[in-house]
Amino acid sequence: MSKKVKVSVLMTVFNTNLIYTKRAIDSVLKQDFQDFELIIIDDGSKENNRESLMDYVEQYEDKITYIRHSNRGQSASVNRGVLYSLGEYITILDSDDEYKPNHLSTCLREINDSDLICSTTETIVDSDNDYYVPDKNDQTKLIHLDEVIMFGTLFGLKKVFTSITFKTGFAADSDFYEQATQLFNVKKLDLRTYVYHRNIPDSICATIKKANLTIA
Repeated sequence: MSKKVKVSVLMTVFNTNLIYTKRAIDSVLKQDFQDFELIIIDDGSKENNRESLMDYVEQYEDKITYIRHSNRGQSASVNRGVLYSLGEYITILDSDDEYKPNHLSTCLREINDSDLICSTTETIVDSDNDYYVPDKNDQTKLIHLDEVIMFGTLFGLKKVFTSITFKTGFAADSDFYEQATQLFNVKKLDLRTYVYHRNIPDSICATIKKANLTIA
């Protein structure tokens, strides 16, 4: 019989620099709450050092599960990770971001009688412009990060993630949250225990922003 855990952390990897991936993994392993599993879903990476990643993951086989498939996109990869998860709660971590050591314990404390929460982030930027990203309703306009829903800050009961799947495309996280508001008890909090590295130039948000916007 599979071992149950309190929290399943899902992390997709696609050509992520190994330095960032290790930083993300370490931030999970160093949580002050340890009843978790980390499921890494490799979305058909070609450019990152898979052998080195596997060597690193093998050191923590009691905590980490590694899955690989052909490139399907982040949403499909997270959806697959949900199927493998054993946790009562599910959350997500982007492979180039990290958790503060109290992230999981804080989310567990704050979720209370809710089914799903999301939160603001501590955002690492190179300039104030990085605090703004394309609006999902009009990608030629900007919106502050505190006003958006982010994949990595979603934290909720497994039933939420098995009831709603992530769609493909931009703002899949916002779409998921909006669907959840119709079915479950949800809330957004100002926690800032998730560290969002917004200053990575080839991120999805940065690429879309560069293509659609001219920043003064």
